Amino acid sequence: MTELDTKAQTRRGIRLTVIGCLVFITLLLTLLVNKLTTPRVMTADELRLNGAVVFETPRRFDDFALRNQKGEPFTREDFVGQWSLVFFGFTHCPDICPTTMAELDRLVSKLPDDIAKETQVVLVSLDPARDTPEVLSEYVGYFDPNFIGVTGDFLTLRRFANQVNVAFNKVTVGDDYTVDHSGNIVLINPRGDYHGFFKPPFELAKLKATYSSIHQSFTH
Repeated sequence: MTELDTKAQTRRGIRLTVIGCLVFITLLLTLLVNKLTTPRVMTADELRLNGAVVFETPRRFDDFALRNQKGEPFTREDFVGQWSLVFFGFTHCPDICPTTMAELDRLVSKLPDDIAKETQVVLVSLDPARDTPEVLSEYVGYFDPNFIGVTGDFLTLRRFANQVNVAFNKVTVGDDYTVDHSGNIVLINPRGDYHGFFKPPFELAKLKATYSSIHQSFTH
């Protein structure tokens, strides 16, 4: 073997070693990025400590017939195929409702794109007398044009609310009235089943961490 052949072989060996090192480093970086960007799956106890309750067995609830802000039918089938964050309230609510809707808007904007695309936010109005489709459309659109507002007759609302453990009551205040209601955010999974709920007070960091964890554990 000539000296030139030896040098060429040495250069090839060095080149292969460098390429091997670069491939190994790229693999390590890919694994690190994947670990950093993949939500950590929390235990049930960790979820509870952070305000989220997930049922061991998701609960099926009966079908219902409500109307959305476009006046179109909204049924249990509209929950199938994506995750749903459902809040029961009303547009005349002075405090917890706008605060929670704003928090849900911030949450969706901070979620990873893949999770955000599989998430819908639904406001169920408990005040059908005042919350017409037009009123609901303006209200939910103020927070996010993709948010959904639904309502319906009192008995249908009561049955649906009872099945997802949401209490509410109409309260007369002078010549007017208000609606007392639970502040939980109901979580419905892509099969259309009651999966759990988030308890107030809501903090963006906790909501994002717990919801991302639940989403991750369900799909993997």
